[in-house]
Amino acid sequence: MRTYTLHVPEGAARGDALALDRAQIVRDGFCPRAFAFTVLWFAAHRLWLAALLVLVGLVALSVAGHALGLPPGAGLLVTLLAGLLIGLEASSLRRWTYGRRGLPARDAVIAATQEEAEMKLVARWLDRDAIPRPAPTLRSAPRRDEDAALGFFPAREGLR
Repeated sequence: MRTYTLHVPEGAARGDALALDRAQIVRDGFCPRAFAFTVLWFAAHRLWLAALLVLVGLVALSVAGHALGLPPGAGLLVTLLAGLLIGLEASSLRRWTYGRRGLPARDAVIAATQEEAEMKLVARWLDRDAIPRPAPTLRSAPRRDEDAALGFFPAREGLR
């Protein structure tokens, strides 16, 4: 089971079907395509700033490895580790970019497939009765006498 987040335009009210036209759904977790294709994956998702940062980072790693005189096997290992980090953080970068573009995360569900997540998120978004209500707060206990010993022995009226 995976976690999926729903990103809708800022200011959209729950139940607004037109907001779903611009909505994006992002799966949380490791992204094997971002690991394998790094910069191309970001470009395919129109994440231009992230693609540029990843490209600059990979080039900087390559130049640093060459300047340090690392053997090709060590350079390959560093590149694979950088790709692993990119694969782990690709979904977070995608959510961050959508938030910057005015599509903040408004809901999250756990589902086995993308289709199941879409059905759950759309049903929850369009159901006005599914609006999360704030949890009831616990009421504070009535104040006891200040000179009571840690509240173990409550002061009784008339025994003083």
